[in-house]
Amino acid sequence: MTTELPTSTDTLLQWLDRRQRNKDYRGVASLLSKISEEDRLALAPLVEAQIKSIKGEDWWRGSLTPDQAGLGLIVLGTAPTAARAAALLTRRDIREGWGRIPRRPLLEVVRARQVPWLGDLATRIAGKLTARDVAWSGEWDFAATLLAESGTTPPVTEAVTRGWLARITRFEHNEKPVPVIDRLRDDPYLDLLLPSIFEIDGLGAELVAGQWNPDTREWDTKPHVMLALARLAAEGRLDRAMLLDGTLDRLVRGDRPNALRAFTALHDTLAPTPAEQADRVLDYAQLLPVAPAPVATLGQRALRAVDEIGRLELETLLDASAAVLLRKEKTLVKTQLSALEKIARREPDRLGDIMATVAVAFGHTALDIQERALTIVGKHVGKLGPGDVARLADEAAPLGGDLPARAAALFGTTIDEPEPVDPAVALAPAPPAAEMPPPIASADELAEEISSLVHTETAVRWERVLAGVVALHAASRRDELVTALRPVLARHADALVRNTWVRRPAYISLGEVLRGITEPQDRKAGIWQRMAASVRDAWQDGTLPGTDGADQGPPGVLALRVAEIAGRIHRAPVPMLVATPTHVNGSLDAAVLLDRLIRAEVEGWQPWRLDLEQALVRVPREVDPAVAGRAAALTSESGRRFADWLRGGGLPDPVSTVIEQRAREKRNYYSWGDVDRRVVVALEPAHARPTGLILESRLLRLTRAAHPSYADVEAGDVWAAVLPHHRDTIAAWALPAIAGLADAEQKGAGALLPQLAEGDGPVGPALTYAVAYALGARHEPDRIAAVDAFLLLLARGTTFAGGVGAALADLATDGMVKLSRVVGPLGDIHRSGGSGGAWQLLTVALPVLLPLTPRALPDLLELSAQVAPAAGARGSFAELDAVAARGGSSRLVREAKRLQHVLNR
Repeated sequence: MTTELPTSTDTLLQWLDRRQRNKDYRGVASLLSKISEEDRLALAPLVEAQIKSIKGEDWWRGSLTPDQAGLGLIVLGTAPTAARAAALLTRRDIREGWGRIPRRPLLEVVRARQVPWLGDLATRIAGKLTARDVAWSGEWDFAATLLAESGTTPPVTEAVTRGWLARITRFEHNEKPVPVIDRLRDDPYLDLLLPSIFEIDGLGAELVAGQWNPDTREWDTKPHVMLALARLAAEGRLDRAMLLDGTLDRLVRGDRPNALRAFTALHDTLAPTPAEQADRVLDYAQLLPVAPAPVATLGQRALRAVDEIGRLELETLLDASAAVLLRKEKTLVKTQLSALEKIARREPDRLGDIMATVAVAFGHTALDIQERALTIVGKHVGKLGPGDVARLADEAAPLGGDLPARAAALFGTTIDEPEPVDPAVALAPAPPAAEMPPPIASADELAEEISSLVHTETAVRWERVLAGVVALHAASRRDELVTALRPVLARHADALVRNTWVRRPAYISLGEVLRGITEPQDRKAGIWQRMAASVRDAWQDGTLPGTDGADQGPPGVLALRVAEIAGRIHRAPVPMLVATPTHVNGSLDAAVLLDRLIRAEVEGWQPWRLDLEQALVRVPREVDPAVAGRAAALTSESGRRFADWLRGGGLPDPVSTVIEQRAREKRNYYSWGDVDRRVVVALEPAHARPTGLILESRLLRLTRAAHPSYADVEAGDVWAAVLPHHRDTIAAWALPAIAGLADAEQKGAGALLPQLAEGDGPVGPALTYAVAYALGARHEPDRIAAVDAFLLLLARGTTFAGGVGAALADLATDGMVKLSRVVGPLGDIHRSGGSGGAWQLLTVALPVLLPLTPRALPDLLELSAQVAPAAGARGSFAELDAVAARGGSSRLVREAKRLQHVLNR
């Protein structure tokens, strides 16, 4: 029995809408292919109007939400032109469904229409692909289907290349695996897109992936794409010279190390001959200075091969060597020194130039490299003229540890004892925190700042947005707000409504604030009631439920403040927030807060409770007595509270307790992040002088479980801005996440440390352990952040380095922090003028570590021998003498003797 098709366009639209909402793609395609082109074109304006009427939050409403893939299929079946089809298909919400449009219904629709503009549409769609998402979103499959059906050549863009490559290397679950080499050999776009592989930054990271081997039923980790390219070159399908030149060009231009591994694999598989390498010798020489170690090693091997056939010019070798001798990778440096020593024996006429190049290594950060270079020079110094010797003596100035004395004896010079430098003098004064940007003045500016906040969360953006919402709403500018904010709510519905992907409860509350302004009738009763309950519970006992309210700790304060705005902005509006900071670190000038409270008293309004509390805890510890005197004259409830706050000295520091967490005996899925041992800090309020603040119980009480668990810090400056003058308290909340930088290979949380260092308040166990953990972080940006925090604390005259040394010694005894990671950051502190603080750390850590001899202790001793003279340190200590007195010639003993010699000089 054949179902009769409706004749009304409205009914046709209803049928299509019902099928797309049920994800009945075959039904959509069948209906569109059966109706006439006239009916399709009649549907086009109705479809466009329907799509444009969908609100951003409608995509998150449940099982019968609009389906992007189904709507995309309807657009293809009804659009009158390529331009109109592309305009609808590239709308953000529709394009998210491109990768889910099934190929068979798609082809059924476009073949039924046979429109002449399909190629134009395919080119437009391919041009709209985004490089960030195309590899996983399936967007290329959609574009490629249109391109193939229309016989159109794709534009050569990064997104097209990434999508094409992902499809070459990926198999669908129901697809028969085909070897990559066969896919490439038969691919129509190979010659067109292959050159782009060598031009696009970061693409190599996707080329190094292996593939599933159906015969062994195991994952083969070889870089099959690159191996296939080399085989195709051997078959003559591809130009070998083009591949080799492209590979070297990519390696010379550089990229992230993991993105270059595929190209080193291709180079090694091509196995260029020494003659081919000689033709490209300058390219290989350029790899030595800054390329990642594996790439630089490749360059070293190539230069050695070219030298062995007599085609390497000495100037090329010397220029390349001068750059590589200061690299941190010791193996590279030692290999290059050996090559120079070999050349020195072969080229006696150029001995002066060769030794001058060797002397570049005198500036290396590692003493054993300096020592090796000095030893090589010492073997040949007797064959050099007085001018060359004098030049080498000048080059010896950077030598550290006990090497200056050896160099002086070798070159017949004298050495000057360095004067110790006070860290307060050596380091530039820490700049004060910058002032907050001007407040938001218009609804359009507010909309822009909200969009920026959704993409990149910062404390400054949060404060400006919250202050702007309250002030503009109080100024009766609702019409402007509605016009400006509705597009924001539609564009960022995925972040500002309640759904599984939302990042923070504060965003849910912010969405409710904005909807309460633009469409009060659309507020969801359940969410609204839960937010109101959260605020009410906080008023009563300072706690929050963990689901619809906020997380505990600093992030919870922000979420609670936003929820307060959502609940009070209509029922008890105020013209401004009093907690908006005056400085970007969250600090609020007491005089400014006084002026705000005077205004409130004169105008007859009271600040909201949580807003006032946040303002109070942001006031600096030391306040001008004149401000306190003026505050005492206030008569309003908030004014009296401010005066009492200043008289009482502000928020008392909590009591900190160091706690060791230990791993569970039996680990399971829920023990992710459960490491063997982790040091954290618990907090208790100072009960001698309770303030009665909600935020005191929210922030100054922190209990810790017996076992470690995963933790993270998002937008660390938001944390720091909550209590800018109690940095150790914030460090206690963040300590599990910062510990994870070292013991669980996490990343990112270290960015909080410089912000805490720029704050105020005592440095207690939480911040000292946090800095110790971050100095041993797995990822370099977190170690850099620890160095910055260390130097900032030194520049502010803070006494803390010994505490970091004790924490570091504790964590390194059982490998929770790896010393090999710590040496580099401590060296950076020393070279940045923080030698005094670095030595304070070392004098506490070394006596604990020397008897235990953890791995990388020789490196730490070597660094100590460089730091000690700069810090003016003298006098050995028992633990060092005991190690130095051991027999043998191990590096540990040699470095202990070196440090002992420096301290007893």
